[in-house]
Amino acid sequence: MPALGAEVKNISKKMGAATALRGVSLQFESGRVHGIIGPNGAGKTTLMRCLAGLLRADEGEVVYSLDGRRLSSARAKEITGYFPQEPSLYPDLSCMEHLLFFRDLYNINRSDFETRSRELLAATGMAPFAARAAGKLSGGMYKKLGLMCVLLNRPSLLLLDEPTIGVDPLSRRQLWDLIYKFAGESMTVIITTSYMDEAAACAKVHALDEGRALAAGTPAELRARFHTDNFADIFLQNG
Repeated sequence: MPALGAEVKNISKKMGAATALRGVSLQFESGRVHGIIGPNGAGKTTLMRCLAGLLRADEGEVVYSLDGRRLSSARAKEITGYFPQEPSLYPDLSCMEHLLFFRDLYNINRSDFETRSRELLAATGMAPFAARAAGKLSGGMYKKLGLMCVLLNRPSLLLLDEPTIGVDPLSRRQLWDLIYKFAGESMTVIITTSYMDEAAACAKVHALDEGRALAAGTPAELRARFHTDNFADIFLQNG
């Protein structure tokens, strides 16, 4: 299946009394790794939940396209994988038990599951820890397990909300290697991050602040536009 593209058109969203998104319009071309950067409270997680179909925008719309054709939100949700920022695994279940649980959740046949789980365990270096309970994993290993569970269904759109927060530098690099291993013609990746150095690893960067879109472009384009090598300057210049 080809990668899924997405576009948010002038979306606004209130969360209680606070306005999390204010008329945001962004284009996420298929088959690329997109980074959404911004400080805490910028609206990154709210935007991701709207893209995942977990929240409905108060105004505007999210449009999905597959191979040049518009796709319904319901169908897009079926082929989208979402990895939330909050802990979402069962501490008493082992790594393999999690994979088996998601096998049944996604209704993956035995042959495909054996191939995919073996590939994911090898790619993450988690094969020796397949029997270890999630609650006994390090922070980096926990994130790898969560990513494996999401990737098991081979989504066409992968949404990762701050997957490297609280993770040691080596595990951060390994997670990025894994992301790029699966991204491409069959998968679009959208990742939120507060680490400005991670923005440089994305094919396209989208900057959010206080619920508004500040800029979007390749890392080189943003460096040239804001005359800086530090993406944090984007927010300082618009403060």
